[in-house]
Amino acid sequence: MPKLPNLRVNVGGIEMKNPVVAASGTFGYGLEFSRFVDLSRLGAFVTKGVSSRPWPGNRPARIVETRAGMLNAIGLQNVGIEAFLTDKLPRIRKLDTAIIVNIVGREIDEYVAVAKKLSGQDGVAGIELNISCPNIKQGGISFGQNPNLSAEVTQAVKNAAPKKPLIVKLTPNVTDVAAIALAVERGGADAVSLINTLTGMAIDIDARRPVLANITGGLSGPAIKPVALRMVWQVARTVKIPVIGIGGISCWQDAVEFLIAGATAVAVGTANFINPKVTIEIIEGIERYLVKHKMRDVYQLIGSLVTDEPNTQRTPDCCT
Repeated sequence: MPKLPNLRVNVGGIEMKNPVVAASGTFGYGLEFSRFVDLSRLGAFVTKGVSSRPWPGNRPARIVETRAGMLNAIGLQNVGIEAFLTDKLPRIRKLDTAIIVNIVGREIDEYVAVAKKLSGQDGVAGIELNISCPNIKQGGISFGQNPNLSAEVTQAVKNAAPKKPLIVKLTPNVTDVAAIALAVERGGADAVSLINTLTGMAIDIDARRPVLANITGGLSGPAIKPVALRMVWQVARTVKIPVIGIGGISCWQDAVEFLIAGATAVAVGTANFINPKVTIEIIEGIERYLVKHKMRDVYQLIGSLVTDEPNTQRTPDCCT
């Protein structure tokens, strides 16, 4: 029987058995999907955002389906760091996969407070710093749209939890996403993940009112994939740290595109709501692709995009 290709990747110091991650906000705290998915098969999963104190989120309506995805304005509702450490982490740390905790805040001090609480916790493989949520009035996206603020909050969180690999989640709602990626790299990020949702809205034409109580929300799903893919490619060829590609990934073919574009791993979000087993199907699809193309290691695929431009093809770190 031929040897199967190696799917293991390292994302900023986080060892993953494969490059497929369940994205924050769409997978709860992991346990919600345990009836449908063998969580131990995932490369990693990212928890819902965790704040220094419980957040109630926005008032409903908070979700609306679109023709090629969904709009959400949940507002980062979560139980807060104390309840997370008491009620959630003891259960999920037993899972045989990398656990990444997404953290949120309205001010830098709030991010720092959560990072400090996580800094010494066993079972937390890394931290994802969310500076890109469009659905809260303060913090979130306001950090992610300014390179100086992005670097500042990144450095503060890294200093608060220096031993935990730090992934910074980037917003697409900027003019130059590569400039923000460079800023957080300078600030000490070990990896970046992108993209978060695009700001959008929906209108009830009979009532002539916004469908979402928040008026605007974050657009996710297949509609944003081409934008996400382009931004991942731009960032991967700009920074030296690993990139996690997110945005509209619904099948293994989508995931392979992101890997070719330069992502070291991919995170699956909205598709989990449609098909709870999609992450496993994507892992299996990537493996079949590697076998078909006689690739012994997933790093042979990562960053393998061929273009007519000079010097655009990166050599994976493992092959240098």
